Amino acid sequence: MPGASGRVLVVDDNKVIRQLIKVNLELEGFEVVTANDGAECLDIVHRVRPDVITLDVVMPRLDGFGTAAQLRADPRTRHLPLAIVSACTQHEVESGIEAGVDAFLAKPFEPAELVRVVRRLVERKDRRERKGTTAGRGRG
Repeated sequence: MPGASGRVLVVDDNKVIRQLIKVNLELEGFEVVTANDGAECLDIVHRVRPDVITLDVVMPRLDGFGTAAQLRADPRTRHLPLAIVSACTQHEVESGIEAGVDAFLAKPFEPAELVRVVRRLVERKDRRERKGTTAGRGRG
């Protein structure tokens, strides 16, 4: 086995929710790094280099939609899979789609569904990267 299932950056201002997501993903072999809000996410994303980011919507300083929009505007993070973990109202889903979010998970969520969503996004990213490396670029 090639090791962990991937690295996930969990962004939520609620410490209990952050810990719940972290524990459930770590039990499934993911490496998890957390951030308290969107501003902290943007501060650490290039250092952490996650495979997937989960975002709450309502957070201080920078909300999930603003964070998603800034991640999409940066060429280094433009293709990072993003999942909104929130109440997922119709407005949130529409705003998330506009911001380029890849998946939505409604709170309260089932841990198995969380793992399924994150795993699917990691696999999608891996497939995209494999296609990119077959275009003639070597290691390095």
